[in-house]
Amino acid sequence: MNFFALHPGKYLAIIFLLVMSWPLQLIADGFKPLFPSDGIPSDWVVRAWSDISKPGPDGAQWVVEKGVLNGGGARGSWLISKAKYSDFHLQFEFKLGAQGNSGCALRSPAAGDPAFDGLELQMADYRYNTRAKDSELTGGLYRALAPIKQVYKPEQWNRYEITLKGSHVKATLNGTLILNHDLGKETTIIKRHNGKDAPSLSDRPRSGHIGFQNLSRGGSPVLIRNAQIKVIK
Repeated sequence: MNFFALHPGKYLAIIFLLVMSWPLQLIADGFKPLFPSDGIPSDWVVRAWSDISKPGPDGAQWVVEKGVLNGGGARGSWLISKAKYSDFHLQFEFKLGAQGNSGCALRSPAAGDPAFDGLELQMADYRYNTRAKDSELTGGLYRALAPIKQVYKPEQWNRYEITLKGSHVKATLNGTLILNHDLGKETTIIKRHNGKDAPSLSDRPRSGHIGFQNLSRGGSPVLIRNAQIKVIK
């Protein structure tokens, strides 16, 4: 017996309730979508890869289409939030091409390189740089901390869940714990790309901007979807 044919009104009502419950659940959980509508993201700015105090390269385009943020156009840019965050839960899904290289900026200051002046949680396919260290691959805090385990799925959707509270960072990738560290105990000096010293993780800011990077090669920019944040008060 076809339930829909006999009770089309009830069937549609059930679908409506299921669809409407998703944003209500987000509100109940305290999460806020970062990119709630299609188009050029509002309350975000495009900045240069090596110094986010500078505008992004000509041709850099960050656009949301059908709920998916696409970091296309010119290579070498950051999409940085205008808002600043201290303690928070952040979750999102990302997808990279065969030579994909991206990152998630956490607590970045308004100037400098998020990888060395704030925190950058890596999103990088190993084929982008086959000589990369573990801390330079997906799940690492760039050049500072390697993931406990490598569980990145190439050319598929991957899901990050990140918590920053005080000096503590915790991250899971695809449901597996990959980082669980007290940054206050990480005193090793990190080297920048130019060989100069960057602050140790213990001296990085405890508040700043979040963002997403496009440094991919091969014409396959990073894709982001279902990005949500919850401030810890």
